[in-house]
Amino acid sequence: MFDGIMLGLSTVLDFNNLMYVIAGCLVGTFIGMLPGLGPITAIALMIPITYSIGADSGMILMAGVYYGAIFGGSTSSILINAPGVAGTVASSFDGYPLAKQGHAGKALAIAAYSSFIGGTIGAILLMVAAPLLAKVSLSFQSPDYVVLMFLGLTAIAAFSNKGQFLKAMMMTVFGLMLATVGIDPSSGTDRFTFGQPDLLDGISFLLVAMATFALAEALVNVVKPEKKDAKNINDSDTPQIGSTKLSKAEIKEIAPVIGRSSILGFIVGVLPGAGATIASFMAYATERNLAPKGLKEKFGKGSLRGLAAPESANNAACTGSFVPLLTLGIPGSGTTAIMLGALIAYGIQPGPMLMQENPSVFWAVIVSMYFGNIVLLILNLPLIPYFAKVLAMPKSVLTVMILFFSLIGVYLVSFNTFDLFMMVGFAVVALVLRLLSFPMAPLLLGFILGDMIERNFRRSMMISDGSLSFLWDRPLTLSIFVISILVLLFPLKDYLMQRRADKVNA
Repeated sequence: MFDGIMLGLSTVLDFNNLMYVIAGCLVGTFIGMLPGLGPITAIALMIPITYSIGADSGMILMAGVYYGAIFGGSTSSILINAPGVAGTVASSFDGYPLAKQGHAGKALAIAAYSSFIGGTIGAILLMVAAPLLAKVSLSFQSPDYVVLMFLGLTAIAAFSNKGQFLKAMMMTVFGLMLATVGIDPSSGTDRFTFGQPDLLDGISFLLVAMATFALAEALVNVVKPEKKDAKNINDSDTPQIGSTKLSKAEIKEIAPVIGRSSILGFIVGVLPGAGATIASFMAYATERNLAPKGLKEKFGKGSLRGLAAPESANNAACTGSFVPLLTLGIPGSGTTAIMLGALIAYGIQPGPMLMQENPSVFWAVIVSMYFGNIVLLILNLPLIPYFAKVLAMPKSVLTVMILFFSLIGVYLVSFNTFDLFMMVGFAVVALVLRLLSFPMAPLLLGFILGDMIERNFRRSMMISDGSLSFLWDRPLTLSIFVISILVLLFPLKDYLMQRRADKVNA
């Protein structure tokens, strides 16, 4: 391993490769900040360019774009509630409220530090445990994914305020329903497309996320222009940027959160198909469930923990997704699927023999992540005051900006005007639901997990001849299922204890 690290260092410290690291991080950060423009498109466009620079430099450049986009995607999530990439949706739950309260500088700083530490921990784990984790990744079968996604759905309680669990359940079911639109994965027949060819590929997650958060936020500003956040420390229409410094108490509060979420995010990222989005949601839900009662109520209203958890998890998950790519030749996310194609185009076959046959590529990608995270931190921290000045714009201008970036972002992904009309329709529905105090996060959670649950549940039922015995046939499946049940019953314990306390006080 030491020889591999030295080989990676010698490759990355080449002047040209260092420039590619910096260029990748710059491009990725910029792509991530623009709502709708994810790293997949950018990396796909770079593949022909990288043919002339070689596999080592090409992979370093594309890896930089990948984690740079996730690193920079939090900026638009925090400032204008328009997630730059899908993996930063959860960052807007508490990042945007913090910005509205006049702590935009602090929110961006927490996002930068959390992303840096999450990416660094992920890189260390990738270096140390890649071969072992590859075996763990292979051991996961369809039944394990079913119960793992069920565990993800138990996070509904984390996205609902007190007394709103039923509303959160309804929104989750709504999200699961939306995930069924399109072509049936088993029979190949149309489902709920209403004869509309544009719905055959299903509904884009980006479209739903932008409609329910960014566009709905702009419509709220139009419908209720006089409404202000009760906790906003600034009485004017232009919130203060605030300091980027963190107190010792704040550092002490978020440090263990970042550590836990980084490890969780990396593990989720290792699983093929899971990705940064699911990792960020699971980390957010986990931290809300672990938070003390007083801090738990702050989630969704500007919690530092609620911002640090998804930001560290999504960056660690990006790094984790390289485990199945490099060691098994299996893409862990949509972006790494493009990178898999690039490796094959270079004449390199990813898999168990990559470390022996092309060690320079393997170790260069891993070592470049260390340098990339440092570059991203150096690039982003000094720019925080300039990013945060977006909030100093008049609310009318900011609303128009949100509308523009939301619509353009979705259009640039599909170049389909039907998506724009559908997005506006979703935004109007989301506006009504928000005015009725329905939480939006469970809808996105159900939508993300819906397709994976359906595909793996069907495979599991076929394997077990239509029986639910797959839930307890394997120890791994049974263990995750039991954990899911315990997590689901955990809020019930708090409810019973509260009722007992009320009776005693009465």
